[in-house]
Amino acid sequence: MKAAPADLIQAAGTREREWQAWPGLRALPAIDPLACLPAVRGRPPRVVVVAAHPDDEVLGFGGTIASLVAAGVRVRLVSVTDGEASHPHSRSPTAGSLAAIRTRELRQALRRLGADVQSVALGVPDGRVARHEQQLTTQLAGLLRDCDLCVAPFSDDLHPDHEAAGRAARAAGTVRGVAVWEYPVWAWHWAVPGDGRLPWHRAARIPLSPIARARKQAALECFRSQTEPLGTGPGDAAILPPSELAHFRRDFEVIWQ
Repeated sequence: MKAAPADLIQAAGTREREWQAWPGLRALPAIDPLACLPAVRGRPPRVVVVAAHPDDEVLGFGGTIASLVAAGVRVRLVSVTDGEASHPHSRSPTAGSLAAIRTRELRQALRRLGADVQSVALGVPDGRVARHEQQLTTQLAGLLRDCDLCVAPFSDDLHPDHEAAGRAARAAGTVRGVAVWEYPVWAWHWAVPGDGRLPWHRAARIPLSPIARARKQAALECFRSQTEPLGTGPGDAAILPPSELAHFRRDFEVIWQ
């Protein structure tokens, strides 16, 4: 029987050392995102970064956000949900305040990235993005007006919110004629090196400068509601323990073009 997506995410994942040992990862073509942006007279380039939950954008694209902002690119961040349902079985008092906590963590993380960005929170219910996908597509299409590039969660990441946000972004990009890049998050967990389920033919590697990488690492430290247990109960476990964070401590990021 084929494993359900939730089962693959909950199962023991692929260790980062296995990814690092695969020559194909370093062999991905390197790109300079600045060189991919069109030159528009009279204004700086504009990039919209979509996140299903506060922290996705830093995990998958945070180092590049830091580099783009430092280069004068105008970045607008769109948080689809507030991430309030990350610990659905927790009985910790903190669980009821996760929306506010995660919003605050994101603000702190963006400051550490050095990213003075415009942030938009859409307030879609966490865990239910697919139910609001058509509305989300319309909202994103409006936000992509006069935008040069959209970056969104991988539409085959096996997390339903990531997939719905990615599909909506791709549909909105089609409406506006805007290119959409996708960044994986959970795929590093459930996939294996050379995995045929991933679209390696359109993958690219974005090298990070030492400064951008350091800023990303500092930003990741802000998401304590996800990297540390909420309490001592069985529903309080960290969503992103060190073994998961290891995938996002590389000196490069990977996107699907």
